[in-house]
Amino acid sequence: MQYPTSLRKRAHLHGFTLIEVTLVIATILGLVGVTFLGATSYKKGANRALCILQVANVQKAMRSYCNLHELQSGQPIEDLKHRLIVKSEFFAKAPFCPSGGTYVFHKDEVPHIGTLFMRCSLVDHTPTDFQGW
Repeated sequence: MQYPTSLRKRAHLHGFTLIEVTLVIATILGLVGVTFLGATSYKKGANRALCILQVANVQKAMRSYCNLHELQSGQPIEDLKHRLIVKSEFFAKAPFCPSGGTYVFHKDEVPHIGTLFMRCSLVDHTPTDFQGW
């Protein structure tokens, strides 16, 4: 049986058109872009959470240190930061902000209840509710 010429020519053409290939590449690039945006956002949120956790840990360690040594709020104590973080048994190493912020410490006195002993220089890394610490 003889096929018409147009069918014989079509049978030998295999593959994709340029438009189909372009659409597939554009779709893949779009998915990769969304993935990178999501991963970046996730990492930023994880860094923020870790920083706030470290601020909370230092605050709780400071309260524990004050309770162990019977220190009162507002009482001056020389080099409290060094005693609490470097020479204490509370931390294996000094905490650091994973996003590159720096920690600012309260002056050398026991902070009052509801006052943070350590804050991060990055604004969004400061906890919003720390009254119970």
